[in-house]
Amino acid sequence: MIKFKDLNLIEVLQHNLETLEYSIPTPIQQQAIPLILEGHDILGIAQTGTGKTAAFSLPILQLLLNDPRRVNKGEPRVLILAPTRELVSQINLSLEGYAQGTELKSMAIYGGVGEAPQVQGLRKGIDILVATPGRLLDLMRKGFIRLEKVEVFVMDEADRMLDLGFMEEIESIVLNLPKEKQSMFFSATMPASINRLVRSLLKNPKRIEITPAVVTIDKIKQSVVMCNKQDKFQLLKKILSEDKITSVLVFTGTKQIADNIVDYLHHYRIPCSALHSGKSQDVRELALSNFKSSKIKTLIATDIAARGIDVDDVSHVINFDLPTEMESYVHRIGRTGRAGKSGIAISFCENNEVAILERIEQFIHKKLPQTSFKGSQESKIVVSKMGRTEKKVTPPTPGKSQEKSAYRDHSKRQKPVEEGQKKRVHPGLKNLNKR
Repeated sequence: MIKFKDLNLIEVLQHNLETLEYSIPTPIQQQAIPLILEGHDILGIAQTGTGKTAAFSLPILQLLLNDPRRVNKGEPRVLILAPTRELVSQINLSLEGYAQGTELKSMAIYGGVGEAPQVQGLRKGIDILVATPGRLLDLMRKGFIRLEKVEVFVMDEADRMLDLGFMEEIESIVLNLPKEKQSMFFSATMPASINRLVRSLLKNPKRIEITPAVVTIDKIKQSVVMCNKQDKFQLLKKILSEDKITSVLVFTGTKQIADNIVDYLHHYRIPCSALHSGKSQDVRELALSNFKSSKIKTLIATDIAARGIDVDDVSHVINFDLPTEMESYVHRIGRTGRAGKSGIAISFCENNEVAILERIEQFIHKKLPQTSFKGSQESKIVVSKMGRTEKKVTPPTPGKSQEKSAYRDHSKRQKPVEEGQKKRVHPGLKNLNKR
């Protein structure tokens, strides 16, 4: 069995991994770390939860430590792009843990918060910058960040960034990167747009493909409960009252339904919090922190939490609303059953959602066991008094949902090109919008 000590990592990194109780590298770590240390460009195809953050972070840290250089303010040696503030924070936190005892400095920048502390940090000089595209471009335009000294470029959740409309930001960022650099793209899926991007920006990349998601979720016990819309609230309350529930992520289709669930559960004195793009960054970070530290055992989330939130001990995932995107189902339930542990995923299904359920079963090549539930009149009265659940809720359409804003910064968009001025576009990206 391969261990981290077999991957030629330097002593300080091995020591930090032992402190963090890392011993056996995941498949993507076993394959990626040696290739990155050799200087190859990487195309990694793996879902969230496979350990890809450590797969690129550890060798990057070693490359920097083996070639120490003085960093100037606002000129990072490594740039890591990710689509969400949560994922950016998670990556930076992991880097800090892996780099303990070294002089390497990393920093996370994202929108939705004041830029002053971020500018202050940039002025001190950093080795690794982890960023969302919008805030990065904003600070670049203001002269606080320059990318001429970037030696390594990482794009995480590449498919999600393109799906959510970050193409213009990526074009602008790529134009400011040096030609000579090591590049890595990590993606859960490989749509045609990613293939074109890979051909344009990666040089003879080494392809690492981990077992497809539909296979890795086999260890998760999945089931479906047929019920009416209003009965979902009482069904959720019933499940949460069970002793075996230790930590549960509840996924909804919209922000409004997430807030309705919180109101309902609070009515019954059940502690919980909501996590979605309608909450301020401080509120979201507090909710996630309380969930991770077990101060609350229930987190109600929209699909913003389906990727990028790294919590290993989630015992249950509940799909309060079925996702319309088949891969979203896999990413949602993949929040449980991690790190070799078993997990339970329960999906609520209304009669008019049977077609969606059948598509999910076809996608995962598995018929899910079904039960049914009928709620009491008392619960329906509580739901109806909330006055916000009567409206028919349709799950968001992929690529057009209100959650798109959660993946974009609240930073300024790219400045429009003035009339008569030719827009600069990286040669390899000219046809990427023709999807």
